[in-house]
Amino acid sequence: MTKITPADGFAVVTGAGSGLGRALAVQLCAAGFSVVGTGRRAEALQETAALCDGPFDAVPLDVADFEAVRQGFAASVARHGPMALLINNAAVYPKRDLFEETPELFWHSMAINLGGVYACSWAALQDMAPRGSGRILNVSSYADMAPLPASAAYSVSKGAQRVLTRALIADLFDRFPGIVISDWLPGALATGMGIPDGLPPEIAARWGVKLALMRDPSLNGTIFERDIELLPPRGLKTKLKDAVLMRRPRPRNLS
Repeated sequence: MTKITPADGFAVVTGAGSGLGRALAVQLCAAGFSVVGTGRRAEALQETAALCDGPFDAVPLDVADFEAVRQGFAASVARHGPMALLINNAAVYPKRDLFEETPELFWHSMAINLGGVYACSWAALQDMAPRGSGRILNVSSYADMAPLPASAAYSVSKGAQRVLTRALIADLFDRFPGIVISDWLPGALATGMGIPDGLPPEIAARWGVKLALMRDPSLNGTIFERDIELLPPRGLKTKLKDAVLMRRPRPRNLS
């Protein structure tokens, strides 16, 4: 399995000022990568920098400000060289009832959770595509499958984000097989957006970093939930063929 190394370039983690994003940035730095961390709060990014045992470049920006994303990513490439990895982690979960969730507030959440993923991916691809190499990992969710109360914007945006991953691959894979894009569902975490008894983000980040550094083309379009690959549904003909050939598809494991 081909892996990304610090020699390939630097890594970008969005939403690196707290929670899972902070844990991902810290562990990437520990693996020897120069990390660019984005977030809306400069002071929170400086707290992340203090925890990193390695180069961490704090870049305060809002991923919903698309011009700021363009400029911030271009400046990071100018400073650090090739961008090897982008982890689209930034998101909001406002937990507002439908009658509190005005169309303006709904669309602002969409601009961050969906528009931000597109804007950051587009900006990263300006550097990755000419080199024909790169890795994009989108931190995703199954919130759209069974939406909780007061989660309309989050559920819709995160579901659409998984569609976006597939759309990016449809556009890119034939031309740029060396650019690998996939989704990762870290599960319920003990973070500000998560639940008190959730998984510590440091544990989830170990799986996320391991997956993010894998760039085999077979990972394009895959979905991992926590540390296990979720295999795509198989039709009856495929199941019968597997039975005849005595094949048993095995999901990849990050642990």
